[in-house]
Amino acid sequence: MSHQIDQPIAKLACSLRDGTVSAQDLWEEAEESHKRHSKRLHAYIHWDADQASNQATAADAAFKAGHDLGPLQGIPGSIKDLFALHGYPTFAGSPKRLPAKWEKEGPVMRAYRRQGPVIVGKTHMVEFAFGGIGSNSHWGTPRNPWDSNQHRIPGGSSAGAGVSLREGSALIAFGSDTAGSVRIPASVTGCAGIKITHGRWSLDGIVPLSPSLDTPGFLTRTAADLAWCFYALDPAHNASPVPLPLPRRDVAGLRIGISGGFLWDNLSPGIGEVIEQTLKELEIKGARRVAFSLPELDGAATLFDKGGLAAPEFHAFLSNELPDWVDTLDIGVAARVSAAVDMPTYEYLNRIAQIKDLARSANLRMAGIDVLAAPTVALTPPVLADIATPDAYAKANLATLRNTFPANFLNLCAITLPCGRDAAGMPVGLQLMAGAGQEEALLAVAIAVEDAIGTADDRIGRPNL
Repeated sequence: MSHQIDQPIAKLACSLRDGTVSAQDLWEEAEESHKRHSKRLHAYIHWDADQASNQATAADAAFKAGHDLGPLQGIPGSIKDLFALHGYPTFAGSPKRLPAKWEKEGPVMRAYRRQGPVIVGKTHMVEFAFGGIGSNSHWGTPRNPWDSNQHRIPGGSSAGAGVSLREGSALIAFGSDTAGSVRIPASVTGCAGIKITHGRWSLDGIVPLSPSLDTPGFLTRTAADLAWCFYALDPAHNASPVPLPLPRRDVAGLRIGISGGFLWDNLSPGIGEVIEQTLKELEIKGARRVAFSLPELDGAATLFDKGGLAAPEFHAFLSNELPDWVDTLDIGVAARVSAAVDMPTYEYLNRIAQIKDLARSANLRMAGIDVLAAPTVALTPPVLADIATPDAYAKANLATLRNTFPANFLNLCAITLPCGRDAAGMPVGLQLMAGAGQEEALLAVAIAVEDAIGTADDRIGRPNL
């Protein structure tokens, strides 16, 4: 079988329109990849071949009739199982199906569905998105495809998203990001991922964890694919006709801020070396490394260490919306929720005010650089068996989230790009952060960086599936 699905989304979109590729072709390749790898990789909680096949048939019929529904028409995609999607169950990683209101689509999924994509299924996730590791005691944990010998974590909370891309069954994988839940799985599975500015995209129709910090997002295989999907879906761009006018800039003159402090501390072997080599390559191409002070990082870290906003906001959501789910929570999730039960109202309001102040100050300071760069994830994705105890899990979870939560607490937008492999042979992500609402500029930088250093295929190859 030819592997049409391996091509960039922009090229596939044009091929679908000139008839050299069909949506049915792409769907059949996606299904075949899933059949080969699903038992071992475990990316999906709900795989729906019938609906996907029907959607592929409908997309091809629309093309044949001259109806162009949007840039993602006929493109296979996966959906994190906290997005409400008509005709699909929603569990949000819990052991029970959620009430019908959580299966009514919100604006993000409606915008996506209007374009006639092929939705292959809903991917596994951490229960109610409360964790960065990717594990789930109710449904099992997807396997990171880069280690064929040991079951390493896939990153969370969008645990199946990156795995679905690497499995070859999807070209866009929707997730959510409250403290890193798009960027972490993207980084550790060798994909690209974008965390969008809080408030830019609607949260309606998405099961909440912490509405003050939650953001929808998605993963793809490359920065160019990220840009294609963003411009197809973002309300400000109204899904322009194919081919989309993607943002462009040169890496020469790029001001890359490098902040000292915890973003560079205690990295697993090989991670710092890979990031340093990547930065040197960009400097050779004309980028400029800028020493950059962002003191708001320390304030954000203090709040994160106290527990941030996720526990109290999630506790309120469960109490008001899903009280029957409290007793079925995984023990680790339940422990984090219980920490918020006795939190005084003044403490919660004080944290809200501090986060707003920190974000306002940080965004003013970010105007002095084009992007702030750092490793996306500070540690090699651990073997699942090595974090089986509560203490080991908690330590690994905090380390996994350490470099990604600042973008949420400081209301930045952020992208991760694969740039190499660490000493254990696992993917390393370069995180690029920019000010609130600067997604277009950030995507232009990401494409320029990818043009300069190469795509994931160039940098890390493909997993041995």
